[in-house]
Amino acid sequence: MNVNAPFDWKCQPEAEKFLLEILAKAVQLNPILAKLEKELFEQTSTRLFDWIDHVVIPSNPYQIETFRLSGFITSEKINNYHVYYHPGAQLPRVKLVVDSQEFGIAVSVESIDDFILAHGGFKGEIEGTPLGHYRRCCFNITNGISFWVVERRGTLSLEPSNEELDYQTKYLTAQELWSKRPRTSEDDGQEIQQAIETAAQIIQTVGQNLAAWIVLEVERKYWQSRNTAGQLQKNRQDLLGMGWANHDHHTFRSARRNFAKLVRLFEMLGFHCRERYYAGQEAGWGAQIMENPVCRLVLFLDVDLAAHEIEGDFSHDGLSDLPQVSTIGLWTALHGDSILKAGMHHLEAQFMFDQLTDDLSKSGVKMMNPFSFFPYLKQAFTEGQRWYVEPHRVQKLLKENKITQDQADRFLSQGAIGSHLENLQRREGYKGFNQKNVSIIIQKTDPRLS
Repeated sequence: MNVNAPFDWKCQPEAEKFLLEILAKAVQLNPILAKLEKELFEQTSTRLFDWIDHVVIPSNPYQIETFRLSGFITSEKINNYHVYYHPGAQLPRVKLVVDSQEFGIAVSVESIDDFILAHGGFKGEIEGTPLGHYRRCCFNITNGISFWVVERRGTLSLEPSNEELDYQTKYLTAQELWSKRPRTSEDDGQEIQQAIETAAQIIQTVGQNLAAWIVLEVERKYWQSRNTAGQLQKNRQDLLGMGWANHDHHTFRSARRNFAKLVRLFEMLGFHCRERYYAGQEAGWGAQIMENPVCRLVLFLDVDLAAHEIEGDFSHDGLSDLPQVSTIGLWTALHGDSILKAGMHHLEAQFMFDQLTDDLSKSGVKMMNPFSFFPYLKQAFTEGQRWYVEPHRVQKLLKENKITQDQADRFLSQGAIGSHLENLQRREGYKGFNQKNVSIIIQKTDPRLS
């Protein structure tokens, strides 16, 4: 049985080409947009296309037919515009405006305020409530090309949101609830249950999709506090006021006994189970990919896995501990689960692959060998951040004969690899991941080999 049959992602070169042509025309006519494109490449190692939230173009029969033939479908019709998206690709959406010659590019940032501050101020209007679901500002119009800056939180709407009077208090309260939840006790089962209860409280306060956005926002901050490469790259992107709006997916590692609860937590937050991964017998590792399509958030949930378990519903049936640990099990035993003390194993964002490799190396951050290197998908980890390991965790593993004395001594004296930043480059709208070579990189990140 091919459990991933519905998720056999294909490249969509014609769809991406059409959008690239729209962007090229906009950049050619609008020098402010062209300036941002150059700055993003030189200062953040990214391309402008990967920051685009949506494009705005006039509607005409030719445009509609072109989109249809390249796989776009209509998601909604509102007032004087139609919104198109490609269900089989990771590409910006398209806003086709009826009876208008409006033409523009909407660039996604984490905070419009931060973007404006980084670019010398702005005299125009910011539409939408601060911290609201969707905000935008028309930063510049030149030669008929509008340059929009947008921020969104848990919505697909293209209409600025005017929230209720107590909205901001609820938002900050929810953020605080997730930030202050316990992560460090030895009873991980109890702490994950508390995380589930906290998530339920946040959902009741702000709604499901906004809760998902807040949870991942806090998790990025926690991961970044423990990862030097992430701090460095975030600073580069903040210099242009962009934040982490180029994030691709968030990776959480889990002990087997906690995995079903972790999946349940994210299902509460509006994520659904997408394709599964099995890295191979030699790696002993698998993953459930989850997606919240409204928030446009993707998760990798990693866990030790045996070959026969990929055919069952390992994400919901529950997994008992195995006599020995593989890469993920050892990592969580040394550091804790990602949703608790350890934080995410890595954040993956979209970059210009070679440029980021070169630019970070100048600051002393090196890349591991790529584990995907295709024209449509390139992936590599930064060299891992080494973390201190608590002695009682090492002693427990040693007592259970899951590590050798030499390994225990090394963990105690040198620590163990904890987290990474992942360098990813997508082309042709490819939405999937590399299943064939992933076992190689997982083996290389095994703490016993570092």
